[in-house]
Amino acid sequence: QVRLVESGGGLVQPGGSLRLSCTTSGSIFSINAMGWYRQAPGKERDVVALITSGSSSTQYGDSVKGRFTISRDNAKNTVYLQMNSLKPEDTAVYYCNAIIRRLWDGPTYSYWGQGTQVTVSS
Repeated sequence: QVRLVESGGGLVQPGGSLRLSCTTSGSIFSINAMGWYRQAPGKERDVVALITSGSSSTQYGDSVKGRFTISRDNAKNTVYLQMNSLKPEDTAVYYCNAIIRRLWDGPTYSYWGQGTQVTVSS
């Protein structure tokens, strides 16, 4: 059983900052790529940021480049999203994703957290 738990969401004023965390637990052999996605009301879920297992490569959605930073601590099985210069259009539910191998010779599967609400409003 694998579990992803997000934290750090909340209400922030435009121009403010938040830091999201997502910790993975359970029966895990290895975690490959991890990422953050978001879904605003009435819209599809979009990628926010992705990071490889060794943190050697990151990718960002166009709307967050230069404002958000993704990082991970493999010792803690945790991925972070530092969000700066927040805008009202960043308001959404933010979901953590991890590509996980549960057995050394087994396949990888995609797992999701339950989501955390981020609201940017004055």
